[in-house]
Amino acid sequence: MKNITITLDEETAAWARVHAAERNMSLSRYVRELLRERMLRSREYEEAMKRFFAQKPIRLKRPGQRYLTRQQANDRASPRRR
Repeated sequence: MKNITITLDEETAAWARVHAAERNMSLSRYVRELLRERMLRSREYEEAMKRFFAQKPIRLKRPGQRYLTRQQANDRASPRRR
């Protein structure tokens, strides 16, 4: 493991100490776990974005069909009438 030094303002340091103590952790371990969780979440997001953009786009209409007009798209009563 790599040792680093971080500088925190008093309010942030106090908050972190309290939350670490509530979890029976050292401040160092608490910060390490927070950063690791953030890193993993970021990686998961990046992977999800890559999967999403790798998908083939879907067709919104068939050839020869027209898109809905704004009025048709916003008319909430029309699906109920059918």
